[in-house]
Amino acid sequence: MSKIIWKGIDSETIPGLLITKIPPISKPKMKTTITKIDGRDGDIVEELGYEAYTKSIGIGLTRNYDIDQVIKYFTGLGALTISNEPNKYYIARIFDKIDYDKLLRFKTATIKFYVQPYKYLKNEPLVDLSITSQTSVVVENKGLEKSKPIITLEGSGTVIISLNGRNQFTYTFPNGETEVTIDSTDEEAYLYDEYKNRNMQGSFINLNPGNNTISWTGSLTRITIEPRSRWL
Repeated sequence: MSKIIWKGIDSETIPGLLITKIPPISKPKMKTTITKIDGRDGDIVEELGYEAYTKSIGIGLTRNYDIDQVIKYFTGLGALTISNEPNKYYIARIFDKIDYDKLLRFKTATIKFYVQPYKYLKNEPLVDLSITSQTSVVVENKGLEKSKPIITLEGSGTVIISLNGRNQFTYTFPNGETEVTIDSTDEEAYLYDEYKNRNMQGSFINLNPGNNTISWTGSLTRITIEPRSRWL
């Protein structure tokens, strides 16, 4: 039977809710700009990344349904897992109005999830390493696309981080601070709710599909890496 997990809650736990139709697995559309030049064969096509898109899910009601719980369930922003891809999740949001009058009259409706283009591996383990004499670690991106990891560093002074043998960025810990998170997804360095980009020089890390070696020099005592393996 079809089901979804939305914001960590299984649809089968909502009284009287059925998932009647799930969307096919599809690839998002590439955003492009096309320039036409007179006298030149063909066009100049510039690729600008992938578009977010809509996944429509059919729902129905059975006996003992609680419409208030159904309304509460289908709100907001979060992780969406669909039963035809049980080991992956999308970052999704519900924007559109939902016709609950139709749902109550005919016991069917459609929920439109606006999803970001990449899907991610569920329950992916962290790489969490307390450092003694070790100066590198192998991190696997299990997806088929480059991933944007989230890396937490603990240490002091200036630390140089390299990816597959090439220097990627340096981070200098301010006096009195021993931790920072380097978020390649949002391209931000921060400690709790305070941005620390001014202490970082270089580029955010993108992990290639497969194994990647992250190495370091400097006074690093711990490194935690969330690979964020992903697919289109």
